[in-house]
Amino acid sequence: MTKTFARALPLAFLATLAASPALAAVDVTPSAANPVVELSVTETVLGAPDTATFSTGVTSKAPTAQEALRANSADMEKVIAQIVALGIKRQDIQTSGINLSADYEYFNDGRQPRFIGYQVTNQVTVKVRQMARLGAILDAVVSKGANNISGPSFSLDDDATAQTEARDKAMQRAQAQAMDYAKRTGFTGVQLLAVSEAISNASPMGMRDMKRSSMEMVAAAPPIEGGQVGTSVTVNVTYQMTR
Repeated sequence: MTKTFARALPLAFLATLAASPALAAVDVTPSAANPVVELSVTETVLGAPDTATFSTGVTSKAPTAQEALRANSADMEKVIAQIVALGIKRQDIQTSGINLSADYEYFNDGRQPRFIGYQVTNQVTVKVRQMARLGAILDAVVSKGANNISGPSFSLDDDATAQTEARDKAMQRAQAQAMDYAKRTGFTGVQLLAVSEAISNASPMGMRDMKRSSMEMVAAAPPIEGGQVGTSVTVNVTYQMTR
């Protein structure tokens, strides 16, 4: 009897413990979250460009497509050879488009356009790292047969330093604005919860594209002013207000 009771006692004790309120799940009600403020702040750092990019090429016309293409290829080879001779590396010269299309003569008296042959245009994009020579380079490519030029656009070859400066300014302004919102609503501080960024580059004083015939540009190196280029960093931040 004693042994039986002794064995039964732990079972009864365990059953009592299982039913005890002390082992029941605790129901915790979370406190209300503090308000958050979401901001988007952009800062731009200006600097003198060290790189210019322009597009140039040759447009050729002939009675047949094959003749037009052959003539264009021969003229374009001269232009590219001149660009290389000017000290521009081939890695900074890239074909941007070759276009073959029918060529028509148009009339102002109501007659239908008359087919007169074909037109081929070959364009290359050129990156110039010697800014002081840009005007002379444009003049030189025209002297070798280029009959269209577009650009230039200006940029920084390495804008990592400008990005860092713009990012620092953007984060400082975002922090200051978030603190201002917190103080206005009875809080004493803010805690950063999330941040993302976007980077862009622009020429605030961008030049108008130069699209002129070779006859207008022969022996007349155009004056070039690089102005300034901007590196912009936009930070999107979320702060939680704290006490």
